[in-house]
Parts: sequence; structure tokens; C-alpha cells
Amino acid sequence: MKVKRVPKNHDIMLKAEKALQIAVAKTIEDHRMSGDPIVVWKNGKVVKIPASRIPRAKSIGA
Repeated sequence: MKVKRVPKNHDIMLKAEKALQIAVAKTIEDHRMSGDPIVVWKNGKVVKIPASRIPRAKSIGA
């Protein structure tokens, strides 16, 4: 059985991923509050989601 090694930079990778998740959540919340739509890629197409359909974030940060 092969044992998977944890990369030396695993901690910084986790911190970077968390920072990116927080940044995206803040940006989406900012769009919702300002009334700007967000644009996503869905089923091979670009889709605009109106601000009125963007759900509130449960929590940002932490």
C-alpha cells in the first residue's frame, strides 16, 4: 500500500485556498449589495445572475 505524502507547502496551500474563498464570498456579497449581477460559467455557457437572485452569504471570513 502506497502512502501519500503531504507536500511541504501544504499549510500555505490551505491558507491560500481559504483566502481565495473569502475573497470570492466578499466579492459576491458586494455585487449583491450594489445590485450588480455576477457572471458564471454554466453548462458550457456564460450566465448572468441578477443581484436579486444572489443568495445572502452565511458567513464571510473566520
